[in-house]
Parts: sequence; C-alpha cells; structure tokens
Amino acid sequence: MATEGFQDMSGNGELDESSAHEVHVSPPTEMPEENSSATEAPTEPSCPEPDSFPMPQAAEDDVEMPADFERLWKAANDNPQDFTSWTDLLQYCEQESHVAASRRALEAFLTRYPLCYGYWKKFADLERREGLNIKAEEVCIQGLRVIPLSVDLWIHYINLLLGTLDMNLPESHPRIRSVFENAVQAAGLDFHSDRLWDLYVEWEKEQGNMRNATAVLDRVLKVPTQLYNTHYEKFKEHLNSHEPKEVLSPEEYEELRLLCRQSQKAERAEQAQEEEQERPPGEEEPATPDGIDTELKQKIREQVLIRRDKVYQHNEGEVRNRWHFEDAIKRPYFHVKPLDRLQLRTWHSYLDWEISELNKDTKETNKDPNQAATEETEVTAQPQEGSEGAAVVHDDHRVRILFERCLIACALYEEFWTRYTRYLELQSVDEARAVFRRACEIHLTHKPNIHLHWATFEERHGDLHEARRVLDALDKTLPRLAVVLLRRVALERRAGRLDQSEALLQAAVAESKERPTLHAFYSIKLARLLLKLGRNPSRARRVLQEALEISPDNDKLHLNLLELEVSEDPWASVEAVQECVTRALAAPLASHTKILLSQRGLQFAEDYSSSIQSVLSVYEEHQKLLKELGGTKREAENGDEDPEKLNKGDDNSAVAASEQTPPTVPHVPITTPPPPVMGADMSTQGGYGSYSSWYQQPQYSSYGYQNTWNYNQGYYPPS
Repeated sequence: MATEGFQDMSGNGELDESSAHEVHVSPPTEMPEENSSATEAPTEPSCPEPDSFPMPQAAEDDVEMPADFERLWKAANDNPQDFTSWTDLLQYCEQESHVAASRRALEAFLTRYPLCYGYWKKFADLERREGLNIKAEEVCIQGLRVIPLSVDLWIHYINLLLGTLDMNLPESHPRIRSVFENAVQAAGLDFHSDRLWDLYVEWEKEQGNMRNATAVLDRVLKVPTQLYNTHYEKFKEHLNSHEPKEVLSPEEYEELRLLCRQSQKAERAEQAQEEEQERPPGEEEPATPDGIDTELKQKIREQVLIRRDKVYQHNEGEVRNRWHFEDAIKRPYFHVKPLDRLQLRTWHSYLDWEISELNKDTKETNKDPNQAATEETEVTAQPQEGSEGAAVVHDDHRVRILFERCLIACALYEEFWTRYTRYLELQSVDEARAVFRRACEIHLTHKPNIHLHWATFEERHGDLHEARRVLDALDKTLPRLAVVLLRRVALERRAGRLDQSEALLQAAVAESKERPTLHAFYSIKLARLLLKLGRNPSRARRVLQEALEISPDNDKLHLNLLELEVSEDPWASVEAVQECVTRALAAPLASHTKILLSQRGLQFAEDYSSSIQSVLSVYEEHQKLLKELGGTKREAENGDEDPEKLNKGDDNSAVAASEQTPPTVPHVPITTPPPPVMGADMSTQGGYGSYSSWYQQPQYSSYGYQNTWNYNQGYYPPS
C-alpha cells in the first residue's frame, strides 16, 4: 500500500500503509534445508491459531545483555499495553547493535503487535546480516501469515529470495513464480498493490517470458488500483515492443490472425477479384510468407487493444467508484493512537458500499447467469473454465479484502471485528470463529465486549465448552469484572447446571467482602437465584441478612429482603415483614428509602393483616416516621390542603395542572372509607380513616413497585 520502505517508519511504530490481514492466503509453510534446494511449491494453509506460529528461537539464554536492557525489558513486560515502552526497548537494542537483545525484543514485541510490518522487515534483515538466510525467510513467512496484505513485506520476501537463491538451478524459477502468485492472490486486490504487480511483470520479462508478462498485465488491468492507468500504458508499450506472436497466447494469436486476415481480404476484395481473373486456370493462390506483413501485425495489435480497452474502461469505472473512499482514508496502517470519527465513518461507508455492490452483482448473476458468463469470456485474454458464480466469488473476495484492510487501521476497534464476524457467519461458522480468535487472542485481549460476543457466538452454535473457555479466559484476564461473572453464571444456568451457577456466585460473594458495594450486588444475585430457581427462600434470606451485616446502609439489600418476605405466605410472614421494616428503619438509610419501606410494610399490613389493631399499630408507626423526617414529605403524600392555595385555583392554573398530570394509572378499588368532604372537621381525620386519603394516591396505589423495586435497573457496581 505504501510507496516507501521501512526506513520511513517512525519511532513509535507508525508504519506506512502496506500491512493488512487476509485469512485465506499465506506464504509457504515448508522451508528447504538449504537456500538452494527449494523445490516444493508454497502451500496455502488457512488462518493459523495465534499460538501456532512461534517465532524463530535461538539459544541465547547465556548471552550477556546490554546495560539498560533489563530495565527497559521489565518496563515493557510490566505494562505490555504501553506501546512507547516497547519502541524504546527496540530502539535501544538497535542502537547497541546487540543481536541477541534485538532478537529477544522483536520476538516479544511482534507477538503483541504483529501488524507492525516494518519490524518484521527489520527482524528478517537482522537474521540475514548474521548469515542466517533460512531464519530470515522464516521470519518473513511468519509475518506474512499474520499480515498477508502487506505489499511491502511480500516485496521484501521476494527480494530476499532473489538475493539468496541460486537462480541457475531449475527449481528456483518455479519457486519465485509460486511466491509471486501467492503474493498477488493475497494482496493483489489491494488498492495500493501496484508495485507488487509491476515487480511481477518485470521479473517475467527478465526471464524472457513475454507471454507470462502479458498474462500478468491482463490480470492487473481488471484490478482497480491507484495507478490503474499506468498499467494500461505499460501494456501498450509491451505490445508495441514485441511481435504479437511473442506476447499473445497461441489461442488468442491464432484467433486474431484469422480475424485480421479476413479483414484484409475484405478490404482487398476488388484487387483479389482482378488478380483471380488474370491468374491462369489451375494456378493456386500464392502461399503466405513465413513472416506476416507489417499491416497485419498492426491490425492484430489494434484488435488486442480494442479488447483490452473494454476491460480498461470498466476498471476505470470501478476505480472512480472507490476513489473518494480511498482518498478519505488518511491512516490505512496500524497504530495504537485512536482514529478520528471521520475515519471510522469512512471505513463503515466503504464497507457498506462494497457489500451493496456484492448484493447487486449477486442478484444480477442469479437473473441471467449465462449472459454474465459470456461477458466474462469476452474480456478474458485466455479461455477460462469459470462457473456461473465465478464473478460473485471474486466480489466476495474483494469484500473480505476490504474487511481485512479495515482491520489493519481499525484493529483496536471492536465494532469492525464484530461486523466482520457477522458477515462471515452467514457463510462459514469456522471462518467467523477464526476471526473471533484472532481478535480476542491477539489484538483485543483486554476488550471485554468482543469476548462476550465470541462466547455468545459459540453458545449459539452449540459449543458450550468453547463458550466456557472464552469466558473463563476473560475472567482471568480481567478479574473482578461483574458482567463477565454474570455471563458465566447465565451460561451455566441455561445449560441446566444450577449448582455451577450457585458456586460461581458464592465464590464471588466470598471474594468481594472487602468491597461492600460489589459484595451486596453479588449477594442480591445469589439470593434471587436461590429464591427463584432454587426454591429455597431460607437460604436466600440468610444470604441477604449476612450481606446486611457488612453493608447495613445498602438500600437495595433492604428492598430485596423485603421483597423476599412479602412474596412468602402472607399468613406466616406478617411478623417477618415488620421485622424487616424495623431493621431498615434502624439502618443509616436515606429518608425517602425509609419512607418507602415503611409504606410498603403498611400496605402489606392493610392487605394481609388478620386484625385491625395490627394495621392501626403499623399506621401509627408510619405517621411518627413522617413527623420525624419532616412535614414536607407528608404534605406531598396527603396533598396540599392550604385553603388559600386552594382558592387561588382558576382556569389557567387548572390547565397548567392538567399539563403536568402524570400518566393515568389503572383504577384501584377503594377498600377503605373515602376522604372526608373538604371543609369538614379536620380533627376527625387523625385516625385510621385519614389513611385512605393518601392510600389512594396514584404513587402508592400500585406500591410503585415497577420503578422503585427494580433492584437490577442501572445497578452495576464499579469493577
């Protein structure tokens, strides 16, 4: 992607634009014993596991390191997320020219930041300077497995092979060509892959394979790249510099020769007719000379360019469609610094457009596949054995390439990894799983959301063991994160393993005693599990009571304990409810919470008490509480009965009041006497009868349970 080498890499690892990810194409996996004995073609394994590409190792445990190495090494390893610490370490090792220290630092750094392709090149150069050409090749291969879209790394690898292989051996040329093919398959669709294509063409020319060079030029003419027009100009120059028979495939040359010969005959029809009349009877037509005439050559070249011009015009349209996206991408390489929002929106828009083009092409291909196959044949230099869906596969590959390019610049953004997995999941669960693994185990080890998405993905596809492993690994990486533990509890619950869910919550409760807020949170979760699913209210009650001993000022513990008591048998729980309320009123809680709990106890007594005396007793305690906590709360409950304020009401105030009226609540049947008529003797309202005046208030008619009693709403403690 970039046009500069690794010398332009800044000290903090800011690389140019060639690094990228591609999961389906990779360089050779088997290296020869000696540099001159490479005979096997490269293989193309699928994306390896993060732990399956170990770095080249060397026996250097006994080597003495530079003076400041241990200090810088410790700083980087103590905080591996600090990119600057790593670059300081690498810069120091390079300044000291210490091979063992540089090798050790590069191995550790590239394990954590494998997208920094410039450091892969430095590593390979380090091994080559030491005369270890095989290790230099292995380093390049490891880097290309991780970032196969890196044009610069491919070129570096190819130049390494050209400089180390014995080109006089017959197996060297096939190997170089095979590496070129792997390179253009992996990175050839990149918008900035022009240098790779040019190198391939020039190498074929140097070997004297003009037809192969033409075939490569034909392929790049169909790829929308930044320098698409220069490829067409180079094709014209290549065609005009050599005989058509030398640069065209035998099939195409013969086809065009016959076509141009017929055209010549048509143009010379009159002259041929006169010559036929003058020729003696029985004399045959003069044989065609060994070399075709200049005019025929020119006509063949014109026909070749007519065909290629159709391809060029189509490709120019593709470039034009992508140009504004590519121009808006200012940082296509990896860096730990955050991207601005405009860059993120550009990547999202680019992906949206590419996917929409794929969907459009898919519909058109499904409508008329034969026509699409015919058009593909017309613009192909050599006959292709393509299926009807070949164009669709190509476009899908283009979408994947764009995703992989995006995941270079946006490697630290979970949203793009998640989007890629959703796209792949519709086609291959294994490919989506590989992307999840790459994201979570290499680039986003400390980002919880993507791990949670991965666990959900595995559970949805029935692999509970893998889902447990993902969540367990995340819990170890980010200990004491409540959302992770709760996801583990929910997974075990859905799997029917309530004992495991209970054990996880019990362990969390035990470990969080030093953090009261978190301890209360887990205690509530455990109590509700025991109550709702374990059907064991006594154990749930004991959990909440023990939690209250640690956090007596936690209102949610009191509310949940009261909820537990009121949900039991009303005939047996009256005393337990009042005991719960009494405990809460004695605790250091906020005034509004105490009033709420007292009101809830009074409501329970009204609904389920067996004697009026007990109701009156609870009512009197509630009234005392209201007086102790101030009269404003009571006025808000009983209503403002100031005669002067009541007399001030007019039409305007009525309208204003109606506008502020809360939503109507369902009607609650009156079970107590209605409030006295306004103006009556207010002294008679001091007893139980006045209880109905606020009992029927909308805010109490349904306990306020849906809002106030939602213990879990917005209550995730800080982790």
